[in-house]
Amino acid sequence: MEWTIKDWSELSKEEIEKIFSLRSEVFVVEQDCVYQDIDGKDQLAKHVLGFEKKELIAYSRIFKPGDYFKEASFGRAVVKKSYRGKGIGDDLVKISIEQFEEKKIKISAQSYLKSFYSSHGFKAEGEEYLEDGIPHTAMFIKK
Repeated sequence: MEWTIKDWSELSKEEIEKIFSLRSEVFVVEQDCVYQDIDGKDQLAKHVLGFEKKELIAYSRIFKPGDYFKEASFGRAVVKKSYRGKGIGDDLVKISIEQFEEKKIKISAQSYLKSFYSSHGFKAEGEEYLEDGIPHTAMFIKK
Protein backbone atom coordinates (compact mmCIF):
# COMPACT_ATOMS: atom_id res chain seq x y z
CA MET A 1 0.00 0.00 0.00
CA GLU A 2 1.42 3.36 -1.03
CA TRP A 3 0.05 6.65 0.35
CA THR A 4 0.62 10.07 -1.17
CA ILE A 5 -0.72 13.54 -0.41
CA LYS A 6 -0.93 16.16 -3.12
CA ASP A 7 -2.34 19.59 -3.78
CA TRP A 8 -4.75 19.86 -6.73
CA SER A 9 -2.04 21.42 -8.91
CA GLU A 10 0.25 18.42 -8.30
CA LEU A 11 -2.27 15.80 -9.44
CA SER A 12 -1.82 14.28 -12.88
CA LYS A 13 -4.76 13.95 -15.26
CA GLU A 14 -4.67 10.20 -14.65
CA GLU A 15 -4.86 10.67 -10.88
CA ILE A 16 -7.79 13.08 -11.21
CA GLU A 17 -9.59 10.56 -13.42
CA LYS A 18 -8.95 7.80 -10.85
CA ILE A 19 -10.23 10.03 -8.01
CA PHE A 20 -13.48 10.89 -9.80
CA SER A 21 -13.91 7.28 -10.91
CA LEU A 22 -13.54 5.88 -7.36
CA ARG A 23 -15.81 8.53 -5.85
CA SER A 24 -18.45 7.86 -8.53
CA GLU A 25 -18.13 4.08 -8.14
CA VAL A 26 -18.88 4.28 -4.41
CA PHE A 27 -20.95 7.39 -3.79
CA VAL A 28 -23.08 7.37 -6.96
CA VAL A 29 -23.28 3.75 -8.16
CA GLU A 30 -22.83 1.65 -4.99
CA GLN A 31 -24.82 3.98 -2.73
CA ASP A 32 -27.35 4.73 -5.48
CA CYS A 33 -27.12 8.45 -4.81
CA VAL A 34 -27.47 10.98 -7.58
CA TYR A 35 -25.60 14.11 -6.51
CA GLN A 36 -23.15 16.67 -7.87
CA ASP A 37 -19.78 15.24 -6.85
CA ILE A 38 -17.75 17.87 -8.68
CA ASP A 39 -18.49 20.81 -6.41
CA GLY A 40 -15.68 23.25 -7.18
CA LYS A 41 -13.93 22.49 -3.87
CA ASP A 42 -11.35 19.99 -5.13
CA GLN A 43 -9.01 22.83 -6.12
CA LEU A 44 -8.98 24.03 -2.47
CA ALA A 45 -8.19 20.62 -0.99
CA LYS A 46 -5.19 18.46 -0.37
CA HIS A 47 -5.82 14.96 -1.68
CA VAL A 48 -4.89 11.79 0.20
CA LEU A 49 -4.47 8.90 -2.23
CA GLY A 50 -3.93 5.25 -1.33
CA PHE A 51 -2.68 2.98 -4.10
CA GLU A 52 -2.40 -0.79 -4.25
CA LYS A 53 -0.04 -1.38 -7.15
CA LYS A 54 -1.33 1.31 -9.55
CA GLU A 55 -4.98 1.08 -8.51
CA LEU A 56 -6.48 3.88 -6.41
CA ILE A 57 -8.28 2.08 -3.58
CA ALA A 58 -8.57 4.77 -0.88
CA TYR A 59 -9.03 8.51 -0.96
CA SER A 60 -9.99 11.60 1.02
CA ARG A 61 -9.74 15.32 0.55
CA ILE A 62 -8.73 17.64 3.37
CA PHE A 63 -9.49 21.32 3.89
CA LYS A 64 -8.01 24.18 5.87
CA PRO A 65 -10.38 26.06 8.19
CA GLY A 66 -12.81 28.17 6.18
CA ASP A 67 -12.40 26.28 2.90
CA TYR A 68 -15.33 23.91 3.57
CA PHE A 69 -16.46 24.37 7.17
CA LYS A 70 -15.39 27.01 9.67
CA GLU A 71 -13.16 24.30 11.15
CA ALA A 72 -10.51 22.19 9.44
CA SER A 73 -12.18 19.20 7.80
CA PHE A 74 -11.88 16.21 5.55
CA GLY A 75 -14.41 14.39 3.43
CA ARG A 76 -15.15 12.20 0.44
CA ALA A 77 -13.34 9.53 2.45
CA VAL A 78 -13.70 6.32 0.50
CA VAL A 79 -12.28 2.81 0.24
CA LYS A 80 -12.96 0.60 -2.77
CA LYS A 81 -15.50 -2.08 -1.80
CA SER A 82 -13.24 -5.06 -2.49
CA TYR A 83 -10.62 -3.65 -0.06
CA ARG A 84 -12.88 -2.90 2.92
CA GLY A 85 -12.50 -4.75 6.21
CA LYS A 86 -8.69 -4.75 5.97
CA GLY A 87 -7.94 -1.68 8.08
CA ILE A 88 -7.41 0.60 5.10
CA GLY A 89 -10.22 2.92 6.20
CA ASP A 90 -8.57 3.23 9.63
CA ASP A 91 -5.28 4.12 7.96
CA LEU A 92 -7.03 6.65 5.72
CA VAL A 93 -8.63 8.43 8.69
CA LYS A 94 -5.36 8.46 10.68
CA ILE A 95 -3.38 9.84 7.72
CA SER A 96 -6.08 12.45 7.04
CA ILE A 97 -6.09 13.62 10.68
CA GLU A 98 -2.27 13.78 10.76
CA GLN A 99 -2.31 16.41 8.00
CA PHE A 100 -3.83 19.05 10.30
CA GLU A 101 -2.04 21.46 12.59
CA GLU A 102 -5.44 22.63 13.83
CA LYS A 103 -6.71 21.17 17.08
CA LYS A 104 -10.39 20.92 16.05
CA ILE A 105 -11.56 18.99 12.98
CA LYS A 106 -15.14 18.68 11.74
CA ILE A 107 -16.53 16.03 9.42
CA SER A 108 -19.96 15.38 7.96
CA ALA A 109 -20.15 11.61 8.48
CA GLN A 110 -22.67 9.28 6.94
CA SER A 111 -24.63 8.31 10.05
CA TYR A 112 -24.08 4.57 9.64
CA LEU A 113 -20.35 5.27 10.11
CA LYS A 114 -20.69 7.09 13.46
CA SER A 115 -19.19 4.21 15.46
CA PHE A 116 -16.30 3.92 12.98
CA TYR A 117 -15.42 7.60 13.35
CA SER A 118 -16.03 7.44 17.12
CA SER A 119 -13.32 4.75 17.28
CA HIS A 120 -10.93 7.45 15.98
CA GLY A 121 -11.96 9.94 18.67
CA PHE A 122 -14.71 11.84 16.84
CA LYS A 123 -17.81 12.84 18.80
CA ALA A 124 -21.25 13.42 17.26
CA GLU A 125 -22.80 16.84 17.81
CA GLY A 126 -26.30 17.95 16.90
CA GLU A 127 -29.16 16.26 15.14
CA GLU A 128 -28.89 13.93 12.19
CA TYR A 129 -29.57 15.63 8.83
CA LEU A 130 -29.97 14.64 5.20
CA GLU A 131 -27.17 15.41 2.79
CA ASP A 132 -27.82 14.31 -0.79
CA GLY A 133 -30.65 12.13 0.54
CA ILE A 134 -28.36 10.20 2.93
CA PRO A 135 -28.48 10.59 6.75
CA HIS A 136 -25.38 12.39 8.04
CA THR A 137 -24.12 13.52 11.43
CA ALA A 138 -21.69 16.35 12.24
CA MET A 139 -18.74 14.95 14.16
CA PHE A 140 -15.77 16.68 15.78
CA ILE A 141 -12.41 15.70 17.14
CA LYS A 142 -10.07 17.77 19.28
CA LYS A 143 -6.46 16.63 19.00
